[in-house]
Amino acid sequence: MIRDLKRVRNIGISAHIDSGKTTLTERILFYTERIHKINEVRGKDGTGAIMDSMELERERGITIASAATYCEWKKNNINIIDTPGHVDFTVEVERSLRVLDGVVLILCSVSGVQSQSITVDQQMKRYKVPCIAYINKCDRSGANPVKVSEQLKDKLGHNSVMLQLPIGLEDKHEGIIDLVSMKANYFEGNNGEKVVIKDIPAEMMADAEIAREEMIDAVSLFSDDLTDAILEEKEITEELIMTAVRTGTIARQMTPVFLGSAYKNKAVQPLMDAVLNYLPSPLDIENEAIDLDNNEETVILESNFDKPTVALAFKLEDGQYGQLTYIRVYQGCINKGDTLINSRNGKKMKAGRLIRMHSAQMEEVDAIPAGHIGAMFGVDCASGDTFVSPQINYTMMAMHVMDPVISLSIVPKDNKAQINMSKALNRFTKEDPTFRTYMDHETGDTIIQGMGELHLEVYVERMKREYDAEVETGQPRVAYRETITRKALFNYTHKKQTGGAGQYGRVAGFIEPCEEEFEFVNKITGGRIPTQYISACEKGFQGCMGKGPKLEFPVTGIKITIDDGAYHAVDSSEMAFQAASRGAFLEGYAKAKSVIKEPIMKVVIETPNEFQGGCMGLINQRRGIIQGSQEEGVMSVIESQVPLSDMFGFSTVLRSATQGKAQFTMEFSTYKQVPQSIAEEIARKKHEEKVQK
Repeated sequence: MIRDLKRVRNIGISAHIDSGKTTLTERILFYTERIHKINEVRGKDGTGAIMDSMELERERGITIASAATYCEWKKNNINIIDTPGHVDFTVEVERSLRVLDGVVLILCSVSGVQSQSITVDQQMKRYKVPCIAYINKCDRSGANPVKVSEQLKDKLGHNSVMLQLPIGLEDKHEGIIDLVSMKANYFEGNNGEKVVIKDIPAEMMADAEIAREEMIDAVSLFSDDLTDAILEEKEITEELIMTAVRTGTIARQMTPVFLGSAYKNKAVQPLMDAVLNYLPSPLDIENEAIDLDNNEETVILESNFDKPTVALAFKLEDGQYGQLTYIRVYQGCINKGDTLINSRNGKKMKAGRLIRMHSAQMEEVDAIPAGHIGAMFGVDCASGDTFVSPQINYTMMAMHVMDPVISLSIVPKDNKAQINMSKALNRFTKEDPTFRTYMDHETGDTIIQGMGELHLEVYVERMKREYDAEVETGQPRVAYRETITRKALFNYTHKKQTGGAGQYGRVAGFIEPCEEEFEFVNKITGGRIPTQYISACEKGFQGCMGKGPKLEFPVTGIKITIDDGAYHAVDSSEMAFQAASRGAFLEGYAKAKSVIKEPIMKVVIETPNEFQGGCMGLINQRRGIIQGSQEEGVMSVIESQVPLSDMFGFSTVLRSATQGKAQFTMEFSTYKQVPQSIAEEIARKKHEEKVQK
């Protein structure tokens, strides 16, 4: 690993689904001689791209987990993380951006800025990551890179500046014009590995000169030297332009735009030059930590090998050799055998095997210096933990983790599947912070939660393949509740006479609705029920709350007041008053007009303005109530309340209705009464279940 950090770049490749991230990474690895054969994402030979190491990724032709690699270009180290495009795997992008210094944002020259481009852009803003844009697929029918560059301004608010022009588009796409050097670049050879530099074609010279003037005008804002050269009509050198572009890019005030076609092997090498020229090295980025021993003051970390070590674990993987922990070292250097402290729990650990990743392949190294990304084996930690040298107590800011929006019940087919399922769930929940699981005590189901239906589908498939755990999936049952709507009196006597002492207790009072889950009021006077039996009465009433008499759902929102009763000097006991209270509850509940309540979710949809009406229609179809809608630039935010039972499958419907451009968040809000027709349907289903049992 190079110690001269000026020659190191940590970059991510991010974009919407199917924009060509993995294809571009494959070309970069080929041109830097890390691989010697180009494989396609959906390879006919069944091999698939090197960065898609998981069998499922190769089958589906999508990236599921982010993969790290490194390469060398013009004596510079480039650490690359290829990230997924699908919104369901957004945590993979989130944790990658947390540790990267720069990003190549890929856009399709036909589709332009899409929904996941917007999401990735928001994530880059969150971590203040500079980016350059690469407009890919210039060989496709309908390609229009100028329109896409304008969309970068309009939809994402970037100050986009084109540094290249295409030589031909669609099936006539031959190469690019570099506006900095004012030369034409062509890409020859079987895999475009030979870059041929020629003069700009005469018919394009006028357009190129106009575009160069516009480009220089835009980048001169970031360099006084360049501005002076323009005003004094001196020669404008390539170096002046490149310095200005680099300054604007690192400050996140400008996004240089490059063009090409990764699939057709065109203009990938100039993009790699741009990564070196315009994206920051670890020395250009300011990273902060919190000093836990000093009132949580902010400390600026230095990419210095001699300082105490500070590293962040940003991703975990369980492999055949145990847990693999991906780390980014911000300060100091991790050497084999070093003692480190996990600042979250204060545990000491020894750095054992240190690894450099090349997708699923590994290469052992002796040290991971500051500014580099690597991995460690045999470390027990969680995603987002900070490792430090023993003499300091710093912690890094953890990454932003979204709450799951969808859940599914899973049932193992047999005992073997049950054991394997438990192992799989333990591993997946540790690796992926957006994948969660719990046991629903009301229904007895194991529930898995995630970011979307594809997310859960992939994990169920991985359980079958990697753990041989055959599971059946079903919709999780909605956790309904029962309650009452009016006040009702009760007066119940429990009397039981057998040989010897009998049982006797009378409880009278009333039952009524209330805001609390359960409230018990004692208004007994004159010792009609002795004080020692009052707690038994409360216990008896509370015991009835777990399973309602109507449909056996838990009961909520009930206030019970007892104001009369009777006891027997010999036959009364705690057990007798508990039984009397249960009888009194059933008597009062039957008269109090009980109803079923259902969980209502707060649903917030973010959608481009053109789909606002359609999204409101989807909410109305699901018995939802729209509470408000506001436009925020090109996006609309719709707030609503929708019953949980109508939200299953919503993510798929929403994406279909909005070309995949809308996303939603969902959280529990309150319980509300179910309409009569639906209550009857629930009662019918409950009856059928009982009959089947």
